[in-house]
Amino acid sequence: MRDELLYPLLADLLLTLHVAIVAFVVGGLVLVVVGNLRNWRWVNALWFRLAHLGAILFVVAETWLGLTCPLTTLEMWFRAKANGTTYSSGFIEHWLQRVLYYEAPWWVFAIGYSLFGLLVVATWVYFPPASRTRRKDQNN
Repeated sequence: MRDELLYPLLADLLLTLHVAIVAFVVGGLVLVVVGNLRNWRWVNALWFRLAHLGAILFVVAETWLGLTCPLTTLEMWFRAKANGTTYSSGFIEHWLQRVLYYEAPWWVFAIGYSLFGLLVVATWVYFPPASRTRRKDQNN
């Protein structure tokens, strides 16, 4: 595949993955709360809860450390290799970037992500993830 076609495609795929991860972080919290209120056991699966906690902790850590998200960095690298501007046309690129990227002072992101991270941690306390031993105890 030619580079002028490959790099924009890879950038758009990476942008789509980035939005999917954001949806997992935000939607995961909603699923944990709603799922526990409706007795959906799968929302307390340890693998799901660890993946969700890890994702938001990564976002909070990179924000407080002043790091740019590696997905954003790689996407911009692909766009630069395609000799395109970092935010140009294309349906996927245009709409997903409007959802994902916005401008605000650093502290707004740090506080917002940190509060969201604390909310995720609070769900661990209020709705603890299911451990194997706890599930066995509940079945007996």
